[in-house]
Amino acid sequence: MQLKQAIIAHKAGNRLSKSQAEACARQLEALGCKVMLGPSGPKDNPYPVFLASTAEKIDLAVVLGGDGTALAAARNLAFEDIPILAINIGGHLGFLSESPEDLDFEQIWERLQGDRFAVQRRMMLKAEVFEGPRDTQGGDPVSDCYVALNEMCVKPASPDRMITSVLEMEIDGEVVDQYQGDGLLISTPTGSTGYTVAANGPIVHPGMQALVVTPICPLSLSSRPVVLPAGSVVSVWPLADPDHATKLWMDGVLATSIWPGQRVDISMADCLAHFIMLNQEYSYYRTLRSKLQWAGARIRYDNNHRN
Repeated sequence: MQLKQAIIAHKAGNRLSKSQAEACARQLEALGCKVMLGPSGPKDNPYPVFLASTAEKIDLAVVLGGDGTALAAARNLAFEDIPILAINIGGHLGFLSESPEDLDFEQIWERLQGDRFAVQRRMMLKAEVFEGPRDTQGGDPVSDCYVALNEMCVKPASPDRMITSVLEMEIDGEVVDQYQGDGLLISTPTGSTGYTVAANGPIVHPGMQALVVTPICPLSLSSRPVVLPAGSVVSVWPLADPDHATKLWMDGVLATSIWPGQRVDISMADCLAHFIMLNQEYSYYRTLRSKLQWAGARIRYDNNHRN
C-alpha cells in the first residue's frame, strides 16, 4: 500500500484518542504522507470536508475510537473504496476495531507499506423513502439514499412519551406481517452483534451476505426474527401514526422522518466497507467469546478427548 494521503479521525471529546491521532499524524507526515485530521462524533462529521478538499486518491483512513466511530467512517467512505484501519481507543466493546495493546504504530505503517495485512469486506445496507406502493416503474425516492453498516431501524421518537409503533413489512412486494411494538430492525451480519442481538435477534457470521429482520419488543410472542437472502428488498410502512413520529435511523443516527403514506425500502447497498486486519491470529469466534463474555471465556474445563 502506498501512503501518500491519509485520513485520521479520532473520537470527538476523547483526549486519549485525540492525542494518539496527533501522534499518528506526525509519524505519517514524517513518511511523506499528507494527513487530514479531525474529530468524529454525533455532532462532528469531518468526512465530507475531507473528501471535497482533495482530488487525489486517499490511501487510508485511520479511525481511533469505538465501534460508533468506525461505523461513521464506513458510512462515509465505503462508496470511495477507502480502506479503514479502526483501532479501539476510547471505545467500549470494539467489535470492529483492533486492540491498541497489540499494536506498535510505527510498525503498523511498515506493515501497510509492505502489504502485510488483510482486508475484510463487509456488506452494507441502503434505505430510501418512497411515496405510495411499489409498482413496475419503481418510482423516484423522496429522500436521500442512506447507508448503514450495522442496521437500519424504523422506530418512533417523541420528547414527551414512549410511543408504540405499528409497522407493516413487505418482502419483495409481498406483505409478510404487521408489528406492534417499539420498532423494527433490519441489520447486516455485521450488525447482528449490535442492537439486533440485544433485541434477541440471531448472530450471523459477517462472512455471509444476508438481511436480518428483528422486531423490537413486539407485543405479540409470535413475532420472531427472520433471516433473508441478501437480494431481498424489505419495505416498511408506518401505520396508526397520528403524531407523525416514525423515524428512520442508520447505525443509531437519525436519518429522516417517514410520514404516513410513505414507505422505506431497505436492501443491500452497492458498496462494501473495507476494514484492514492486522491481527495474524484473528478469529471471529474468539471475538464473540471475549466481547460477549460467553461462559467458555471465563470458565474452562479440560477436554481430555482431544488428546
